[in-house]
Amino acid sequence: MRFVQSESQPAGDDPFDGSKHLVMLRRELHRHPELKFEETRTARQVRSFLEALGIPVHGNIAKTGLVGTIYGQGRGPANPGRSIGLRADMDALPIHEATGLEYCSANRGKMHACGHDGHIVMLLGAAETLARRPDFDGTIHLIFQPGEEGGAGAQRMIEEGLFDLFPCEAVFALHNWPSLPVGKMGVRSGPIMAEAKAFEITIHGRGGHAALPHLSIDPIPIACAIVQQLQTLISRRVNPLDSAVLTVGKIEAGTSFNVIPDKAIIHGTCRTLGKTLSEDTVAGIQRVAQNVAAAHEAEASVHFHSGYPCTDNDPSAANFMGQVMAEVVGRENAVLDVQPALTAEDFSFMLQAVRGAYGFIGNASANGSAVPLHNPTYDFNDGNIVIGKRFWDLLARRWFQAKSLASSSTSDA
Repeated sequence: MRFVQSESQPAGDDPFDGSKHLVMLRRELHRHPELKFEETRTARQVRSFLEALGIPVHGNIAKTGLVGTIYGQGRGPANPGRSIGLRADMDALPIHEATGLEYCSANRGKMHACGHDGHIVMLLGAAETLARRPDFDGTIHLIFQPGEEGGAGAQRMIEEGLFDLFPCEAVFALHNWPSLPVGKMGVRSGPIMAEAKAFEITIHGRGGHAALPHLSIDPIPIACAIVQQLQTLISRRVNPLDSAVLTVGKIEAGTSFNVIPDKAIIHGTCRTLGKTLSEDTVAGIQRVAQNVAAAHEAEASVHFHSGYPCTDNDPSAANFMGQVMAEVVGRENAVLDVQPALTAEDFSFMLQAVRGAYGFIGNASANGSAVPLHNPTYDFNDGNIVIGKRFWDLLARRWFQAKSLASSSTSDA
């Protein structure tokens, strides 16, 4: 199915500014969510849309990822000139949708609860205007990425040659954000999302009969004590002006009401906005777990799983992104020092490879009320499609005009 706007379609009084076909596509994607690295149907729709515009598409990067390339006037594969990358993530979450919307998920247990359906369509909308009016001097790579939700799809695309095949002097991404009302946008210099680590603490006790606890070393109360003490790492060991969070999300122990188990396992995550703080938190988790266990004559082993690094915006790229936001939504609606979040984002891997910035587009209602991300009643606000497509279109054009910034980015890389 193709959703290509007729050139003769009037924008006039249309509340979506001639973008009803994009609203239809967004809701179609919402109805058919696909989990990380399973985005085959989504990728087919993206490819069809781009190819209908005459945009060449390179697929099968990180399994379902693809890149569409738009060449400016006088540019082509042999002479691409300067280049920029714009990224949209495509995957959904393993959540059963409870919105009750007409376009509610048809795939049970799968849902676009993070607005990635909107990210795709905002970038596709910009692709229309950029492809139909390529009066810019350079090359734009539209990066449609799989597996953001825990799959590190950005890292996998890079490992499979993303920036070798499609060199970019800068790369940018945008996320819909329920902490900002629709009509506002935000960015900041430096860390905007956290470094995330998952951890497992295994308490090794000695099992036995529930009626004879003195003959055992019960790992369950030890696990409870460890969880309580872990909270002091944030409340009493971290400077209140710094940002960090530690959450225990799962505890496993036991098989029966009358059996003291041999072990208990604590699963959690820690998130910080600084490398030193991350290292201190990791050391603190190990120290608390091992010493509390030892105080109860048990042992504890701690294993960490590296998650996504800190999403750290380049200052010049963030400033440039903020200027474009101000052009699109007005200076009064562009938050240029937006509050960072302790959520994590695999666009961070792209920012480690190429200079760039990551920003927010407001998704809350006008009065600021909003459903949080990853909630079964979450939905992307279709009013953002017009704002987002204008933003991406203008950002790309302004980049090729801002030669001093681009030259600085290239020379400093």
